[in-house]
Amino acid sequence: MNIAILVAGGRGARMGRDKLFLEVAGRPLVVHTWGRFDGAKAIEEIVVVVRAGMEKEFLALAKKFQFRKKFQIVVGGAVRQDSVWNGLEAAPATAEIAVIHDAARPCVGEELIEATVRSAEETGAAVAAHPVTDTIKESADGRLIQKTLDRTRLWAVETPQTFRLDVIRRAISLARERKMVFTDDTAACELIGQPVRLVSSIAPNPKVTVPGDLPFVEVLLRNHVKA
Repeated sequence: MNIAILVAGGRGARMGRDKLFLEVAGRPLVVHTWGRFDGAKAIEEIVVVVRAGMEKEFLALAKKFQFRKKFQIVVGGAVRQDSVWNGLEAAPATAEIAVIHDAARPCVGEELIEATVRSAEETGAAVAAHPVTDTIKESADGRLIQKTLDRTRLWAVETPQTFRLDVIRRAISLARERKMVFTDDTAACELIGQPVRLVSSIAPNPKVTVPGDLPFVEVLLRNHVKA
């Protein structure tokens, strides 16, 4: 059984408001994301991890937009890693694969979801990513450049980040035990020596972080609706 864990517990601090409920292309941002997984053949159940006190708002969205798949609303933690852990703890006993995805990435395609699932089944862990094309500089103080990094070896990771349940539970459990906090789930896999397969993300899959991200995402979503 494959489940999706939608991480929707952030406060949108850089946005200045709750970005997941902003209307984009005719509906709240999070509805677009939820809908992508509700329609994905590779996903059988959805766990939505939300901020404490927001449970009713998300339940109302599910009712209004008539999502079809079985879902749970779970309260998140203080940081993303805690929220992911709470989502994993809510996984059904029959779940074998967890597809972890930022709720603020509403443009994810079904092919990408399925590709990460296949890779995680084979390797144990997989992540959507794209090669870095910009020249990347390293600076220790944010003022002066120390060196130029070799971009041919660099990848920018996105979500979905997809895992066999036993793998990601073991990885995050060790991180929690060592009081280490990661903003990226695949980083926890490095603690246990778990290989992570890169899954090339060709189509745009942006995360809404600041107000300037909205116009681009609006265009992508409107094109998807027309299609």
